[in-house]
Amino acid sequence: MFTGIVEELGEVVGMTPTAEDSTLVAVRGPLVTSDARHGDSIAVNGVCLTVVDADGGVFTADVMGETLRRSALGALRTGDRVNLERAAALGGRLGGHLVQGHVDGVGEVLSREPAARWETVRFRLPAALSRYVVEKGSITVDGVSLTVAEVGDDWFVVGLIPTTLSATTLGTRSVGDPVNLEVDVLGKYVERLLGARAADGAEVPA
Repeated sequence: MFTGIVEELGEVVGMTPTAEDSTLVAVRGPLVTSDARHGDSIAVNGVCLTVVDADGGVFTADVMGETLRRSALGALRTGDRVNLERAAALGGRLGGHLVQGHVDGVGEVLSREPAARWETVRFRLPAALSRYVVEKGSITVDGVSLTVAEVGDDWFVVGLIPTTLSATTLGTRSVGDPVNLEVDVLGKYVERLLGARAADGAEVPA
């Protein structure tokens, strides 16, 4: 489990395809590897990856072909910057919201509107996910916990403060770039529970 508060901007230093429909990804991140061990979880642009090895400020992870195809990680190239976050520690502060690191879909940067000290950014949203996104609710974009300012059937808008612009990859994303999206898991649980109650014939609150 993660919080969506990026700890470090890392760099992809290797993408090595293997024979088992997977790719060995190597990422430089001195902070997140300072206490990393085999089997630990690190979120890379919002995708939970398992550490295979960590040495000299670089960690490697096996990324299955399914993950590469269903997330924006498949578009990564050596030299790309990535958002990194270690798994949350019990007893720590929850600065963002509960993030699983399980990508629900891939969005796209539609527009950017700079202001004096922040930017308003509009993203394309897969229509199947729109019911889970609400105004003033939380959404994770490339591993960054953000508050939704506006939402439509296939788009949403967020405001990026200076810290987010400078400390994450969202500051350099261009129109047309793909991004990983994870909606708030609480909405999915509520939908499932209400659906089960309706199927059982129980009264569902209006």
